[in-house]
Amino acid sequence: MTDYTALENDARTRIDNAADLTALEALRVEFLGKQGSVSALLKTLGAMSPDERQEKGPQIQGLRQSVTDALTARKDAMEAAELETRLAAETLDLSLPAPEGPRGSVHPVSQVMDELAEIFADLGFSVATGPEIENDWYNFTALNMPESHPARAMHDTFYFPDAAENGGRMLLRTHTSPVQVRTMMAEGAPVRIIAPGRVYRSDSDATHTPMFHQVEGLVIDRDIHLGHLKWTLETFLKAFFERDDIVLRLRPSYFPFTEPSVEVDVGFAIENGRRVLGGSGDEPGHRWMELLGSGMVNRRVIEMCGLDPNEWQGFAFGVGVDRLAMLKYGMDDLRAFFDGDVRWLSHYGFSFLDQPTLSGGVGARA
Repeated sequence: MTDYTALENDARTRIDNAADLTALEALRVEFLGKQGSVSALLKTLGAMSPDERQEKGPQIQGLRQSVTDALTARKDAMEAAELETRLAAETLDLSLPAPEGPRGSVHPVSQVMDELAEIFADLGFSVATGPEIENDWYNFTALNMPESHPARAMHDTFYFPDAAENGGRMLLRTHTSPVQVRTMMAEGAPVRIIAPGRVYRSDSDATHTPMFHQVEGLVIDRDIHLGHLKWTLETFLKAFFERDDIVLRLRPSYFPFTEPSVEVDVGFAIENGRRVLGGSGDEPGHRWMELLGSGMVNRRVIEMCGLDPNEWQGFAFGVGVDRLAMLKYGMDDLRAFFDGDVRWLSHYGFSFLDQPTLSGGVGARA
C-alpha cells in the first residue's frame, strides 16, 4: 500500500532544499515529467476498479497538486531572491543622459536644395514652384520646342492618356522650365527666380534615373547679357563648393529655349580617386567636365509668355541637383539616392540641425 503522505513530504522537502533553478527543474521532471513518479501514479488510475479509483483518485490528484504548488512557490521565491541580489549589485547613474533612440536623417538631395536656396536668396533670387503634371504647351511649345523635337517622343517622356484643356497632351514634366513660363505669365517682369523640383524622363542607368531633381534659374530684366550669366554661375558654384578657385569654360551650344546657348564646363582634378572641382581644366593634371546648360532666353519664349523681347531680356540655366550632391559629397551611383537603404542614408544623410548658412558654410561635409 502506497503511503501518499510520505511521498508528498519527501517531495516537498527535496523541493524546498533545491539549490538553484536548474536543480528545481530537474525535480519537476522527476515528479511531473512523462516518466515522473507522480505521473506514473496518475496512470495507474485507469487500471483500478471504480471503488478503488474513488478511494485513491483524490489522494493521487492531491499529491500532484501539492507537488505542483510546491514547485511554483519555490521557483517564485528563487526568482525573487535572484532579482533582489541583482538589484543590490547593480547601480543606475540617473545623472547620465538617456541613450539616443533611432533617428532619421536629412536626405542629401534635400540638404543640397536647402543650400541652393540659401545661396540664391543671398543673390536676390526667390524660389518658385509648379505642378509636376504638366501639359505639353507649358513643357514644350512655350519653350520653342517644335512638334518634331526628340524630347517629345514617347520613348523619352512619360505621357498620360488624358487630354489637356487646350487639346494637347498631359505628361510628367521633363524639366522645371515650365515653372519659368508660368512665373513670367503670372508675374510679368522683372523676374529673378530659381525653380527646384522633381522631373521625369524615360532613362535609367548608373548616372540616370526615371525621376531626378533639377534646379533652374531665370533672370528677366532690362539690359541683361551673358556677362551677368557668367558672374552668377561663378558666384553660385564658388559658394556651393566652398572654393574660390572654381574656373568655368563656356562653350557654344544649342537649346531651343535660349539663344545664344552655352554649355558650362568646370575644371577638376582626380584626388584619391574622387573628382574634386577647382582650377582650370587646362592646367597639368586637370580636365574639363560639363556641368550645366545655360544661355540667353530666346526671344520667342519671351513673346510666348506675353512680354516684349525688345524691352526685356534675360538668361536661364539648369543643373541636376542629384549631380551636384554627387560631386560635392562623393557619391558614385545615382541609383543609390532612391534605393531607400538605411545604411546609405546613415552614412550620407545630414542631421536636421545641419542648417546651411552662408556665414557658417553651406555644406556640413565639404
